Amino acid sequence: MLVSTLLALVSGLLLVGAFEPVGLWVLGPLAVAGATWSVHRLRERRLRVVLLPAIVFGAAFQVTLLVWMRVIGVDAWIGVGLLEAAFYAAWALATVLLMRLPAWPVWVSLAWVATETARGSWPFGGFPWGRLAFASPDSPYAAGLPWWGSVGVSLLMAATGVTLVWAVLEVRRRPGTVAAAAAVGLVLVAAPHVVQHRQDTSGTARLAAVQGNVPGPGDDVLYDTDQLLANHVEATEELGDAVRDGSTPRPDVVVWPENSTTSDPFTGAVRHGVDTAVDAVGAPLLVGAIVDAPAEGQVLNQGIVFTPGVGAGQRYTKWHPVPFGEFIPFRDSPLLGWVTDQVSRLDLIPRDMLAGDRSEPLRVPLAGGGEVALADAICFDVAYDDGITAQVRNGAQVLVVQTSNAMFIDTAQIDQQFEITRMRAQETGRTTVVAAINGVSGVIGPDGEVRDAAAPRTQEVLEADVALASGAPPSMTVAPWLGRLALLSVPIGLLLALLPYRRGRDRRRREEDADGRGDVREEGRWA
Repeated sequence: MLVSTLLALVSGLLLVGAFEPVGLWVLGPLAVAGATWSVHRLRERRLRVVLLPAIVFGAAFQVTLLVWMRVIGVDAWIGVGLLEAAFYAAWALATVLLMRLPAWPVWVSLAWVATETARGSWPFGGFPWGRLAFASPDSPYAAGLPWWGSVGVSLLMAATGVTLVWAVLEVRRRPGTVAAAAAVGLVLVAAPHVVQHRQDTSGTARLAAVQGNVPGPGDDVLYDTDQLLANHVEATEELGDAVRDGSTPRPDVVVWPENSTTSDPFTGAVRHGVDTAVDAVGAPLLVGAIVDAPAEGQVLNQGIVFTPGVGAGQRYTKWHPVPFGEFIPFRDSPLLGWVTDQVSRLDLIPRDMLAGDRSEPLRVPLAGGGEVALADAICFDVAYDDGITAQVRNGAQVLVVQTSNAMFIDTAQIDQQFEITRMRAQETGRTTVVAAINGVSGVIGPDGEVRDAAAPRTQEVLEADVALASGAPPSMTVAPWLGRLALLSVPIGLLLALLPYRRGRDRRRREEDADGRGDVREEGRWA
């Protein structure tokens, strides 16, 4: 068991290296192979024997990947890391049983995707950080993103690692079968390169992303909220000056990041600042704002379109507020009330942020006629499939990401999130404009190429003419169904694996009783 545990530890750490700041995608499939091998070595032992390497693998991966959460608190970092690690421990335990089935690499790979899907939705809305597909933008698998989406790419990457273990075990016994499996895998990876997805487009629009920068130490948006707003107004006024002197074309839409105003933009000086910026640039402005909710004790995180001569219009509300960061689950329950009392920093969250459910894109009129339909995602929303998929399927032409991850500015979080955003651009076939409060802002093509980016901790305005995509790529339909298939496959596979084992165990016990040896303890076999 010691060897398996050490192998699980190394595999978990290797998997971290697939993501930024290391960013070696090949480590993803190799790490899955290592984890699968560590489980395979113990497949004939009782499940409790597998528990230790299973937990070690999950913890080595998630606790290390999420080390950037230390800026929130060591307890939050370790707590979330271990919670997410439990999902991978469950995968390892399920794998022990699924290895008893014919074609077990398929079952085990589906179980991996089921694990990613489940932890991306539960508990409290889930936390999908660390999905294999998030490491894929520069990999050979990326060409498949517009075809079968992030779920399908995760499945292929996991299957590569799992099948590698199976091939090593079977190559001497069944070389022809191994060769056939390898050929199928190569076809699945190569096919999207041969038959490349061509996203239809219809015209262009000019977007500008404003990175105003956070005053003071740069990691606290509440350090000087007046100056924070002033920075974004100033950068937008400079853009307006450049438009008037003819040095740059007028943008069709200007995008401010999340928390560009941390106060309700419909009141006092904040509204004056927003109106000043809109008048200065003479174009619609998508403002990231914290808005008072109708009910007391609640708040909204929104992207709001302000149009010259009209004022506020359409709004997108963040789909996935962060539990214990932007809202307190079950705040009024006795247990959670006790937890809140013990963790003093939860006092910094006096109001609960409500989740949005807008599935229609923001439709912004263009000065020359027509409109541009924007799929909005606010910060961590970009890591979830649902909101982006819904907006693209309903006609979004461009993806915009408004983000305020200033508290993580000196960590790998901002690079990991930017890689996720690159993957979303490839998956949706949309040019993606990122407005970050102080990094990383950028313009990403539908091929994942970074066309422009602003350095962190700077004030800058990015401008780009972006193609307006039309029609949803196959990924927007295929990926959700693959996720459902994976979730359904696990209980079916476990049932198929357990029933024959149970019948065999009962039969052996009856035979032992008939021989007068009923006191013999059945150890069971898992292979």
